[in-house]
Amino acid sequence: MKLSVVIVNYNVKFFLEQCLHSVQKACAKIDSEIFVVDNNSVDGSCQMVKDKFPTVHIIENYDNRGFSKANNQGIQIAKGEYILLLNPDTIVEEDSFIKCVQFMDAHTDAGALGVKMIDGKGQFLPESKRGLPTPAVAFYKIFGFSKLFSKSKRFGRYHLGHLSKEEIHEIDILSGAYMLLRKSVIDEVGMLDEDYFMYGEDIDLSYRITQAGYKNYYFPETTIIHYKGESTKKGSINYVKVFYNAMIIFANKHFSKGRADMFSLLINLAIYFRAFLAVINRLAKNAFLPILDALIIYTGYLWLLPYWEQYQFTKGHFPPEYLNFIVPVYILIWIFSIWFIGGYQKPIKIIKFIQGLFWGSIAILVAYSLVDESYRFSRALIILGSFWALGSLLLDRLLLNRIKPTSFRFDLNRKKKVVVISSKKEADRINNLIQQSQLKIDVCGLVHPSKEKHDPAFLGNLSQLAEIIQIHKIEELIFSASNLSSQEIIATMLDLASLKIEYKIAPPKSLSIIGSSSIDTAGELYVVNLNAITKDENQRNKRIIDFLLGIFFLATYPFICWTVKNKIGLLRNIFLVLIAKKSWVGFAGNIDTKANLPTIKDGVLTPTDQFEDELPEAKKLEIDMGYAKNYRILQDIEIIIQSWKKLGQ
Repeated sequence: MKLSVVIVNYNVKFFLEQCLHSVQKACAKIDSEIFVVDNNSVDGSCQMVKDKFPTVHIIENYDNRGFSKANNQGIQIAKGEYILLLNPDTIVEEDSFIKCVQFMDAHTDAGALGVKMIDGKGQFLPESKRGLPTPAVAFYKIFGFSKLFSKSKRFGRYHLGHLSKEEIHEIDILSGAYMLLRKSVIDEVGMLDEDYFMYGEDIDLSYRITQAGYKNYYFPETTIIHYKGESTKKGSINYVKVFYNAMIIFANKHFSKGRADMFSLLINLAIYFRAFLAVINRLAKNAFLPILDALIIYTGYLWLLPYWEQYQFTKGHFPPEYLNFIVPVYILIWIFSIWFIGGYQKPIKIIKFIQGLFWGSIAILVAYSLVDESYRFSRALIILGSFWALGSLLLDRLLLNRIKPTSFRFDLNRKKKVVVISSKKEADRINNLIQQSQLKIDVCGLVHPSKEKHDPAFLGNLSQLAEIIQIHKIEELIFSASNLSSQEIIATMLDLASLKIEYKIAPPKSLSIIGSSSIDTAGELYVVNLNAITKDENQRNKRIIDFLLGIFFLATYPFICWTVKNKIGLLRNIFLVLIAKKSWVGFAGNIDTKANLPTIKDGVLTPTDQFEDELPEAKKLEIDMGYAKNYRILQDIEIIIQSWKKLGQ
């Protein structure tokens, strides 16, 4: 056996499927075996592998054992002369394995090898080659010097920015996303250190290989796509803490006590520094627009108040409390109403913003009519303030959209312009997927997957893609993996990287179209698991109705408990719903069928409780999908009324 491929998976079913398609093609001309080690995924990954990739060896863990332990499970039973540790959110070229193995065969001093990696937009990933994270290198990385001086041999050593990304180099550290290891070297230096749960284990193993006298090579003569961040979200505070704590483990293991203590100090400073920045950044992003709205509305009242006093009354008619207390209360009600309706969601929905402002004004006017007369200063100022807020905040959003369109984009029901690169037969399947995903997509036409063929039914062929994108103002390409090899897709992405467009890949015979842009976004999945119930407004409305019904049932419990089969069960369910552990209505299927549906809370009742007989799982899935696709609050109420006696189950 020449090659064993080990892939550790955790809840990235669709990316794993795409990865395995490319891996099987790359294994076609080499004596190889493929292992998937699953860390207790709940998204149906294991069943997908069994159904679609019967020749792949799958190891199912019943807990999340982490990256190191899971990889070691595969390494222990691997028979290959070489072992490849591969992330599930990657796509490899068809000749990737052959090229890498041939290089390792020719370089007997090589202990391990890594390749050139690009992200989902075709941009080079600098972690393809890294230096040893000594205290000095870590300091330059943590405090931004490596980014400012990325080409410097001193400051940019973390990503070895001074080394060409297009040439073969001896390097210190390889990426665990694609790490080809010589089995005999693993037998000598040991497997991955299981003290590392996630992150750092690739650094540790790379270092041990070099300490044993072998070399680690960066090999850019093959390229892979790495949807970096799909299997682990790298923008979170938790990621920062886990990653840097892994660095502390490395320092304590390999550095002298003095250097390790210094390294640990730097790392702890980095954790708190990055966590602080992450919190501030998140708060600033979420609070910026509401705070700006509040300031604009208050500024308007500073101008409106004296003008209205002069026009209608006399100067000093309104007491200082009006601006200091009453107006801020009005503003809070408007801001809350806009937020509640969904006016602060992105992309910006103008209609939601207007609705929020309208209902906020209604709430203020109703409250105005109910309070003591001593607090009724002027109904006219409320109305004038509402119009000021409407005009000024609309203008404010237009200006923000002009200044920073990516952060303050309007949702104007505009469809994304897309072309599909595939045969006619595959295009029909892909178009059907897009239609069922219910996303706003305008398929402008087809591009033939060859570079020579000319057909009037297509906009052009693969060689004309750049012109097609510019002429038709295309924003996204969808590649058919049935018609294009991974190598062709990667080459095309590299050629078009400067155009800043998005990419998706449609795996053969799959119910998903996969893509990703950056480490900050999970990327859109065009999936036929209709997601209307997962919209923010639907989730918010579902939670509100759950809570209100819970309060009502609790208040009337002494009366309604006699109308259900299980009185104690009803009381338990009321409290579980109130603390958001359950919903009054959820899906009916088992864990396997739920893997094909959006994630919602378990329900006290289900849409199938209206039926007296037990339904097969396939029928339950069909009913659940209908419930998910066309969610309505009234439907929940109907299910509760029709299945009333089961509220205690």
